[in-house]
Amino acid sequence: MSRVGLKPISLPPKVAVKLDGRTVSVEGPKGTLDFNLPDGISLKTEDGTVIVSRATELRQHKALHGTARSLVQNMITGVTVGYVKNLEIHGVGLRAAVKDQDLDLSLGRSHPLLHPIPSGLTVTVNENTKIKVEGIDKQLVGQFAADVRSYYPPEPYKGKGVRYTGEKVRRKEGKSVGK
Repeated sequence: MSRVGLKPISLPPKVAVKLDGRTVSVEGPKGTLDFNLPDGISLKTEDGTVIVSRATELRQHKALHGTARSLVQNMITGVTVGYVKNLEIHGVGLRAAVKDQDLDLSLGRSHPLLHPIPSGLTVTVNENTKIKVEGIDKQLVGQFAADVRSYYPPEPYKGKGVRYTGEKVRRKEGKSVGK
């Protein structure tokens, strides 16, 4: 039994959830998001709450029940509050800048990396080393931040690289000279 799927979602003010066939549309102060419900999963709104239910007790429907509820909850949170991921660049000479619709990364390679910024995201760079990614789609914000981090993940010896703010990097001891 999906414990997550059974919880009702409370609708904040100024948020509208519409169901058109299998497509769920969530509209709020920050924008609009759409999601296609999987087969066997249904959604209804009543008295300021959204209830996600499944048609049968099949394994596939049970698996998708909690997932669909979480995705709808994330959409509601995104259009009201939004999502933010903060990245930090550690290392001498490593920096970032926003140029038009690209994130220009200088990460110690022979060439600068131009990572395109998808529509719907706002990327700002402070102090050349702090990157802030904002948007209403949780998946898009997280994927963009993960892609930027994957160019130079933090290495364990000197701690250089791109990391999430607050991420702990386990440091290793370097080579020791034997006698």
